Amino acid sequence: MPQTETMTLHEKLQIMMKSLELEKQGKQEEADRVRKTVPLQPYLAKFYKDHLGLDALLKTGWNLSEAEVEFGSDWLNK
Repeated sequence: MPQTETMTLHEKLQIMMKSLELEKQGKQEEADRVRKTVPLQPYLAKFYKDHLGLDALLKTGWNLSEAEVEFGSDWLNK
């Protein structure tokens, strides 16, 4: 099974800059959508899942790839 690659800091910063530019243009929904492509920190994803539930976490739309790398591909089902 291939391992998910994590995003580099440079890639994350580029995405955040694009998101800020969209906000400046008044495109808040698009900015939020772009921002959520940056992986949520694994500890935050785990906290969210443990305290608010799996469904709530999945509904946020955040990229969970780094949590998958940290906790394994089946961490959402545990």
